[in-house]
Amino acid sequence: MKHFFSFTISLLIINLFSAAQTGTDSLVTPVTDTLQQNDSIINNDSIPAGILIDSVSKMLPENIKWINDLISISSSQKLGWELTRHNPYFGFSSPVTIISSSVRPFTGKEPLFYLLTGLLLVFAFLKNSFPKYFNDLFRLFFRTTIKQRQIKEQLIQTPMPSLLLNGFFVVSAGLYLTFLIEHFKINPFGSFWLLYFYCCLGLSVIYLVKFLGLKLSGWVFNREEIADAYIFIVFIINKMIGLLLLPFLILLAFASGELYSASMILSWCMLSVLLFYRIILTFSAIRNQVKVNPFHFFLYLLAFELAPLLLIYKALLLFFSPITA
Repeated sequence: MKHFFSFTISLLIINLFSAAQTGTDSLVTPVTDTLQQNDSIINNDSIPAGILIDSVSKMLPENIKWINDLISISSSQKLGWELTRHNPYFGFSSPVTIISSSVRPFTGKEPLFYLLTGLLLVFAFLKNSFPKYFNDLFRLFFRTTIKQRQIKEQLIQTPMPSLLLNGFFVVSAGLYLTFLIEHFKINPFGSFWLLYFYCCLGLSVIYLVKFLGLKLSGWVFNREEIADAYIFIVFIINKMIGLLLLPFLILLAFASGELYSASMILSWCMLSVLLFYRIILTFSAIRNQVKVNPFHFFLYLLAFELAPLLLIYKALLLFFSPITA
């Protein structure tokens, strides 16, 4: 009974305590939940609702009837062309527009370049084939040895390089005369290469006639030794002119402006010095064998050197005057 009484009292105390806690607490304030708001991030989607069309579908046109035709194509070339023609990203099926334009004529200096290259190769070939002849030629020309008579005889006894260098002089000097005529704009033919051909032909005829005339004069007047000495000096100077004109030909062919003018003037000076040197050598060679008055020698130069050139120039002017008119 004692224990029952204690348990009953304990239940009563618990009930009273529970009744006291059910009252309203003035200190407790309800808190509003700030998370229960509309989400500002959620917006209407810019992509319209519906079925999206894949961009890859452009490769299949609406009319795909041509795809069935590909089955019957056996050639791989035709198959590639059909696939290319129906490509939606490239306009292979559109016609090609051809823009017509006038043909621009172009005249370069390639033939002149090849000609000068050929001259240089010929010079190198002659220099390597006849080194002794070139050595004796320069020694005799610049008077660097006292054995001039012996060297002269050696040069006379080698006709092959002498003949080749004479031909080289005709080609080289003919090209220089062509540049000179073109410089003064008195080309009667209008064609550079035709003028060059006639210049080479004219030089060949002039020196052939001069050679035969001197040989005939020496035989008629019994002065063959003097005639041979004069011929030898003339053709020695011509060989040197043909060799020394090479650098000037290259400059005159491709230079322009002040360099071209300077090259032309220097070539005139070089030719004037060589021709004057030829006159001195000729007078000294003839005076050693025949007593010649300098005035008479001057008359000879005017009659047989200058007058034929003036007559040829006058004849060319008269012959080509109807063409130029």
